[in-house]
Amino acid sequence: MQLFVNDLTVIDFSYCCTERGIVGESWIVDVLLDGSLNEMSMVLDFAVVKKQIKAIIDDAVDHKLLLPMLDNAITVSDSTYREGHEFVDFKSMQGSYNLQSPRCAFAKISSDKIDIASVTSYLTEIILEQLPKNVQGLTLNLRAENIDGAFYHYTHGLKLHDGNCQRIAHGHRSKIHIYQNGQRSADLEAAWSLRWKDIYLASEADRIALADIELSANATENLSADQQLFSYFAPQGRFDIAVPSNILDVVDCDSTVELLADFILRQLKQQSPDNEFKVVAFEGVAKGAIANG
Repeated sequence: MQLFVNDLTVIDFSYCCTERGIVGESWIVDVLLDGSLNEMSMVLDFAVVKKQIKAIIDDAVDHKLLLPMLDNAITVSDSTYREGHEFVDFKSMQGSYNLQSPRCAFAKISSDKIDIASVTSYLTEIILEQLPKNVQGLTLNLRAENIDGAFYHYTHGLKLHDGNCQRIAHGHRSKIHIYQNGQRSADLEAAWSLRWKDIYLASEADRIALADIELSANATENLSADQQLFSYFAPQGRFDIAVPSNILDVVDCDSTVELLADFILRQLKQQSPDNEFKVVAFEGVAKGAIANG
């Protein structure tokens, strides 16, 4: 007997990619269970699927930075500054990224790259360990949202958030709709999608001096002039990151989707003050914020 739940959840995360750098992503998760019927004549109660399996997936990868541990470009070590924190040093074709975060902010995947296959295998093993014995099989379908139009991948962190959004390197794959004087503008949407292609979005308020950054000894010794430094404290711990300037946009606000929608609107109004705009900014799949002006 098989039991399925489509659109069980959406995982929002970032991952290390040798070619693209640190990339924000959003995948929809469908679940198919194979098993015998239990004493309630069910493979598994839908309530358990929706609550327990979703919770397992969220805890494993959601709002984390996924690390391909078989990639020689990745080095992970215990922080020498803070208990329960780790350093991550990553060299990509876009430049070097260096981080310190609480251990819970990273997911270590035994693969040389992060893709749907490697994440599916990682999650399947974790989930099956926690399901009842009458469930003999699990098929996960991870998929990106089908977007007809412009979108971008961004990575960020929200220091004021008391949940997992506080993690300094999690991200989203997000579409954007921009209206100019009541008409949707494909040109403006394409321009912002190009500007924020595989971007890291940092807040100017989180910029930190070189003398105050907490990174691995190797990272500190090899920081380049092309990297910019950011850090903050949040409920889960201290977060530090050094980001290559070429994939960075520093905004004058926090990077909540509400403030990002307003940021885009303000840039548009500055360029064309006599026009009216509506910005519909998405944060991953099926959620976002609207700014008008």
